[in-house]
Amino acid sequence: MKTLKIIKQNDSCCTIAKDIEVEETFNELNKNLPTVIIGAGPIGLAAAAHLVEQNQSFILLEAGKEIAHNIRTWGHVTLFSPWRYNINKAAKALLEDTDWKAPDLETIPTGHELIDLYLKPLAELAQIKSYIQLNSKVVGISRQLNDKMKSKNRVNQSFKIYVEKGNDVKIIEAKAVIDATGTWGNPNPANSTGVWLQTEKVLADHIEYGISDIKVNSTRYANKKIAVIGGGHSAINTLLSLAELQKENPSTKLVWIMRKKSVEEAYGGEEKDELEARGALGIRIHELVDTGKIEVVTPFCISMVKKDGKINIVGTLNGEQKVLTGFDELIVNAGNRPDFTINSELRLSIDNVTESVQALAPLIDPNEHSCGTVRAHGEEILRQPEKDFYIVGAKSYGRAPTFLMATGYEQVRSITAYLSGDEEASKRVELELPETGVCSINLVNQSNTCC
Repeated sequence: MKTLKIIKQNDSCCTIAKDIEVEETFNELNKNLPTVIIGAGPIGLAAAAHLVEQNQSFILLEAGKEIAHNIRTWGHVTLFSPWRYNINKAAKALLEDTDWKAPDLETIPTGHELIDLYLKPLAELAQIKSYIQLNSKVVGISRQLNDKMKSKNRVNQSFKIYVEKGNDVKIIEAKAVIDATGTWGNPNPANSTGVWLQTEKVLADHIEYGISDIKVNSTRYANKKIAVIGGGHSAINTLLSLAELQKENPSTKLVWIMRKKSVEEAYGGEEKDELEARGALGIRIHELVDTGKIEVVTPFCISMVKKDGKINIVGTLNGEQKVLTGFDELIVNAGNRPDFTINSELRLSIDNVTESVQALAPLIDPNEHSCGTVRAHGEEILRQPEKDFYIVGAKSYGRAPTFLMATGYEQVRSITAYLSGDEEASKRVELELPETGVCSINLVNQSNTCC
């Protein structure tokens, strides 16, 4: 314990050092304070389960009105990995001490089932429930008495988490922070350059970002001309749902727009994929394209979407300018990006290409890797210049789409072990994944851009 004695001689914010004496006592890294976890999705709740296992105090903050609020928005979607990859080990151990009935580990859940059969029972456990704060939006994180610029004694200062709840703001003090807020709800635009234009923003009533629940929104899309933009699994899920609507409403016209050199690159491993459900997506979409139910436009780089009676999509196809016309609705599945607004007063190391954690970037670059070729990684890789602050889960991957839930579970297992003082456990690798390098074909040689 060390003590600095300081005397404050005036109230000016500009008082120079020699005019001030401050008395402050530093404890051992604020060891009696909790770890704050931001985001009560699968990864945040897994972090909580591991901290319970290690007898460490925590607070879990969730901006939504229920846990896993973001997942609920795409709850109608079926995951492509079975339950055995989606249940965290520490969480499972806690749940098995109750009357919880585990799902069949070889079946594949929807988003709703992931919440209702696993995450909600986990959040209801006595060891976790009382430490969850819902409707609690984090708006900023800093060090006590310090903004980003201040270095002296920085690592000895606790974190201050600023939380909006209703019309009130409260400040929570923490010894460590785990940011598991993800990227959902912060989508990329239709524009291939990633720039948001006003011409796209004014079409908000005719554009959905993410995987729409077509059954709920059937009247919006039935017998309309719809463009689905994006070349990944989200776009495929959207198209498959629209194809079901098309069966009952044959005037529904579906156009799939993406940047890949050929549509075959979007099919993935099909029957060769070790994750059978994901392979099935490729097989089904392949059939719909071959039978003409879905028109494909690729490689197409969008430069602008704008309204001219109907919606027009301006871009280039094989280097030549082209305008795709007559659309009623757009569904944009162009991925998401991280939002670092709440982290702006912390010292971060973020890759300037992927916007992922810097040390993680070479391991997850989608130009080189698919989901199954990203090797396990933990605390050491995720460590930030801001000591005891970690970005985990999908947000740690930035714009890279190669994140798997099981990888996030391994991240928080390692981090919570380190924060609990078990450095040896934090360095172990306790993750086994299927060989899912077939997420995309020939990643090294393919080009995802046409511009």
